[in-house]
Amino acid sequence: MMRAALALARRSLGRTWPNPAVGCVIVRDGRVIARGRTRDGGRPHAEADAIASAHEPLKGATVYVTLEPCAHHGKTPPCADALIASGVSRVVSAIEDPDPRVKGQGHARLVAAGIAVEVGEAAAAATEINVGFFLRVKEGRPLFHLKLASSLDGRIATASGESKWITGEAARADGHRLRSLHDAILVGAGTVEADDPDLTCRLPGLGAYSPDRIVLDSKAGLSATSKLATTAKTIPVLLFHAGAEASRVEQLHHRGINVIETPARGEGRVDVAAVAKKLGDLGYSSVLIEGGGQVAAAFLRAGLVDRISSYRAGVVLGEDSRSAVGPLAIGRLDFAPRFRLVSSRIVGTDTLETWHRRT
Repeated sequence: MMRAALALARRSLGRTWPNPAVGCVIVRDGRVIARGRTRDGGRPHAEADAIASAHEPLKGATVYVTLEPCAHHGKTPPCADALIASGVSRVVSAIEDPDPRVKGQGHARLVAAGIAVEVGEAAAAATEINVGFFLRVKEGRPLFHLKLASSLDGRIATASGESKWITGEAARADGHRLRSLHDAILVGAGTVEADDPDLTCRLPGLGAYSPDRIVLDSKAGLSATSKLATTAKTIPVLLFHAGAEASRVEQLHHRGINVIETPARGEGRVDVAAVAKKLGDLGYSSVLIEGGGQVAAAFLRAGLVDRISSYRAGVVLGEDSRSAVGPLAIGRLDFAPRFRLVSSRIVGTDTLETWHRRT
């Protein structure tokens, strides 16, 4: 039953920020009588969604939920109170919510009402689903997931800049799946200038779940006729700059772009640590980085890359081609960012490796 609740939670990834993605299954006598998940925009919460879906009384039922029911009044009443009022007799919760507004209080409220509470079933899987949310609660920033699509020797374009397409169609489609699982996608000004991307999710049925788009553009040079600018009122665009001219800022504001100034760092570039803090303040929990080598290097140097999905094609481009990661200025091997391999699989004609930052 907890596996079913976890599957429901995964269906909500990329759609619930600033709230976590949670799944809930309610059972009586071995029969599922209600199920729910956190809905788009974060409301209703999974428990409330499950209770509303029930077609029979819940008295005496067992609830399986992937995160501790909330105990605070936000834009919705506490889920712990809703469960108490429903008459359930037992709650199996995968993990305690680290949010200080909850953190054990939801479980305590259930116990005080005479409901049996068990915590810890499938805790590792539940933590992985909401690792970005937990990171934002604890460190004030989202999880950053770097996506690379490169040759065998780690190159993303030929010496002339040609990059379409190094990886195959199946890998590109899987990359769009990744987009749908994140709250936002981030690129640099160079990628926008070179490719004029729309940065949407173009898989059948997932177009409505395209993430917000983020551009690091120190001079706010984004063209007002670019795909991002002309679609900003439909799918949000955030642009971080480092002291651009007021006229440029005003023009982009007029297009519906959220233009945000950050401190400059190194050759007038946007300070990615400041970007991370601001995105955390705005409620983003997970950001997919699809920028070029300079953007990848900036986040790696700042110690902000938590995940890497590396799509590698069976082609070699050589030293004169463009690297997937720009200069890191690493003087000693001890200082190099390190990651552990979590999975590897074939995607069409390419290989996808997933790496997690070593802690």
